[in-house]
Amino acid sequence: MGTPEFPDLGRHCSVGDCHQIDFLPFTCDRCEYVFCLQHRSYTSHKCPVANNKDVTVVICPLCAKGVRLNPNEDANITWEAHVNTDCDPSNYQRATKKKKCPVPRCKEALTFSNTIRCKDCSKEHCLKHRFGPDHMCPGPRKLEPTFPFANMLRRSQKVEPRANSSSSSSSWWSSSLLNAASSFRSSAEAGMQKLSIATSEVVQKAKDGITPISSSGDLVEQCVQCPARFSTVGALIEHAEKSHGNSSQPSRGRVTIDACPKCSKGFQDPVLLVEHVEREHGGTSRA
Repeated sequence: MGTPEFPDLGRHCSVGDCHQIDFLPFTCDRCEYVFCLQHRSYTSHKCPVANNKDVTVVICPLCAKGVRLNPNEDANITWEAHVNTDCDPSNYQRATKKKKCPVPRCKEALTFSNTIRCKDCSKEHCLKHRFGPDHMCPGPRKLEPTFPFANMLRRSQKVEPRANSSSSSSSWWSSSLLNAASSFRSSAEAGMQKLSIATSEVVQKAKDGITPISSSGDLVEQCVQCPARFSTVGALIEHAEKSHGNSSQPSRGRVTIDACPKCSKGFQDPVLLVEHVEREHGGTSRA
């Protein structure tokens, strides 16, 4: 069997009386045996499992639905299961009733191949009445206005038929909307401006090292050029050198503060420092 170049070429037919070698054999998809051209069909080689993959569908006379029969199950059992669970007699009219052309005195049934939907009236017609004049097409449907108060405007026009009623109503609505939008925008801009000013002040104070005034009386040293207060003379001197050291005002020169060696209280005038030492510390400046 085969040739020296193709030793596996060709196979024998599985039918005992035939056993013919075929170089283009057929394999049965049910029994998976190999057959020749003459015995390739199910009936010719008497396939024992030919009905295992058969699909049989029965149309139910009650609901017009298709019921698939299982080859491994009795047909009566399959039928009873369909009737008890899936059968709906009301579907029979919908399934069996055929659509017809809506044109009067036209009995043409509408199928897949002869149905045309009109673009203007959105109705289905047969090929004979597919044009608008043939089926008396009323034309495209007018869209209803989407404005929610259109019905109220119509009623007011019927009660008081005035020429300018609709224009005045629309202008009143537009002016009200514009006023509300402008007021909301102005309030939002004012709030954002206040927030930006407060933020810039806080950031500037943080950069300058300014401490807010305390009501407890701990901050006793006050800057002579700004309302900032500090608890120690060292913090006041650092603030003065950092914030007011390069001041461009000619009348105010560089600030010089003398500290008391006993209580660390600062004085701009040395005379005041001496008087403070004599009055508070008994005339001695030793720490």
